[in-house]
Amino acid sequence: MSDFTVLPDLASRLLGGGVVDANDEFFAARDNLVTTEPPAFVAGTFGPKGQVYDGWETRRRREPGHDWAVVRLGAPGVVHGIVVDTSYFTGNYPPYASVEGCHVAGYPSPAELARADWSTLLPRAPLAGDTRNAFPVSHERRVTHVRLSIYPDGGVARLRVHGVVVPDPRLWPDGRLDLAALEHGGRVVGCSNGFYGAPHQLIAPGLARVMGDGWETARRRDGGNDWIVVQLAAPGRVRLAELDTTHFKGNAPDAATLRGIDARTADPDDPSAWFDLLPRTRLQPDTRHRFPLDDVAVATHVRLDVFPDGGMARLRLHGVVDADDLAALARWRHAVPRPSPGG
Repeated sequence: MSDFTVLPDLASRLLGGGVVDANDEFFAARDNLVTTEPPAFVAGTFGPKGQVYDGWETRRRREPGHDWAVVRLGAPGVVHGIVVDTSYFTGNYPPYASVEGCHVAGYPSPAELARADWSTLLPRAPLAGDTRNAFPVSHERRVTHVRLSIYPDGGVARLRVHGVVVPDPRLWPDGRLDLAALEHGGRVVGCSNGFYGAPHQLIAPGLARVMGDGWETARRRDGGNDWIVVQLAAPGRVRLAELDTTHFKGNAPDAATLRGIDARTADPDDPSAWFDLLPRTRLQPDTRHRFPLDDVAVATHVRLDVFPDGGMARLRLHGVVDADDLAALARWRHAVPRPSPGG
């Protein structure tokens, strides 16, 4: 992928990512690595240990070795790119970094992760200070954790692990789930405009906290309308659609439609191949709208059209995956390393 940063950050706190272990965090807490918001800096802000930094910073090493931190991905998946962000770290950034990944089922402890079978995602690479250092990754296996190593020490503001969510269908024993959810593997694959808000925020977990947590387009000055296409986590039948305009008051869409397509048997580029899920329906500002849907066909993709423009906090497409399609999702196992002996 030419721009892997359009993919979700699997390590983000937004998806439930967390830093579960680190060998040192003397100057700045390791948890800052996965903070969703961009790093910030206020010069001349000093605490008991010196200038306050929004990132992870270790002490100056006086012995051989290097520092490291282990991150649990909020959504396991296949990694396509990594950003080691050293924003505001200038005389104290690490000159090199590497990243490894592993797959460990369940909820392993730091001690168990230390014994895991780690593989290289990013070989040792040079870093620049005060820079979003971006590195493409070629690795086909599903990972649940990553380990960032810095050489020999220093500070990193954020670690972004961009990739494709690979869900475990065993978590949906009855086939019922939010088919659009980012954490389940839903993906935004097309969008007319995302001027004010990243499109993938539309299918992020939880409720939007502020207007900036949703998807918002620029004001249209023509006769068209804005839209977004979501590839569902699995082929399924949508039973309940939730269109949430929370926080959008003077800029909510006036109306919306939902259409679906099964791209396994129809051409998404053919407008006539799409079928109606929700006809054009008036929306209210700052409201969670819930619409039960009549029995509809299986869809792999859903298109949301808003009229004429505006913002939406969340899109939920609750539905069910047919038994045959649920069984076919077992292919996710091919993206998981074989367990090591005794593991």
